[in-house]
Amino acid sequence: MKRKTDKAKTGTAALMALAMAAGMASCEKSQSYSELLRDEEHACNWFLAQKRIITEVPSDSVFQTGVDAPFYKLDNDGYLYMQVINPGDKDDKAKTGDKVYFRYERQNIRYMYENGDYSSEGNSSGMDFSNTKFIYGNYTLPSSSQWGQGIQKPLEFLGYNSEVNLVLKSYYGFVADQTMCMPYIINVRYFKPAY
Repeated sequence: MKRKTDKAKTGTAALMALAMAAGMASCEKSQSYSELLRDEEHACNWFLAQKRIITEVPSDSVFQTGVDAPFYKLDNDGYLYMQVINPGDKDDKAKTGDKVYFRYERQNIRYMYENGDYSSEGNSSGMDFSNTKFIYGNYTLPSSSQWGQGIQKPLEFLGYNSEVNLVLKSYYGFVADQTMCMPYIINVRYFKPAY
């Protein structure tokens, strides 16, 4: 009887040792928040190094436009850069409280940096996807706040029917991307409601 108890204890101890080793291995693979931020910074720097950057928004808000246009730094901390593809209707701009519909297509910059090409996601390619919208200037409603603050920033300068590419670091990005520090290059088109 004593031998069975000793074998059981040895078996239990071995299982506990394996479980602890597996636990330590998983801890070693997880990253701290500061490490995730560092990786996000490296990936964004890599991406932006391939682009033309202008560090100030034009005082008259007249941007260079098109697919070869530069990326404009929109904030002091470098969390948000905008390339204007189409400035839209400057005489028809969103006002605080307006409902704004948008279509987007995005690629994860960190995955592109680490693995090469990364497939895009979003609702830009077809009408079979649900509408996305926010209330301009409102970041408290869940329907607006889920998209983060960066998605609204171009409308400070551009009108409805505009199109931009944004380098969107997680700080200004979609709420779902913030804890894992996921940066994106996102193409966005803005539309006025048809009512």
